[in-house]
Amino acid sequence: QVQLVESGGGLVQAGGSLRLSCAASGRALSIYAMGWFRQAPGKERAFVAAISWNGGRTNYADSVKGRFTISRDNAKNTLYLQMNSLNTEDTAVYYCAATHPGNSSPYYSLTGYDYWGQGTQVTGSS
Repeated sequence: QVQLVESGGGLVQAGGSLRLSCAASGRALSIYAMGWFRQAPGKERAFVAAISWNGGRTNYADSVKGRFTISRDNAKNTLYLQMNSLNTEDTAVYYCAATHPGNSSPYYSLTGYDYWGQGTQVTGSS
């Protein structure tokens, strides 16, 4: 089992930046591939970014490619999401997630993850 806690959300003006963190406890983070998802009001939870267990491979949704960067520090048991050039369409609750090594579902799907944090609110203002 692993517990995930997000932090770093807030209100930011259009064009601004935020860095989200996801602290893990319970088990070493290094065995899990990780991801970030977001859920805007009235919409389904959607894939944002994913990273392999050692950080060697990353994937992004088209809507954030070139603006967001996912990274991890396994020594600190922490996952990050650097978000630049934020706009109002990025407003959502952001969730981090971890996938058990035995999970074969795609990295961009909700079923591809076994553990979820409680979420942190990001609001982009115009």
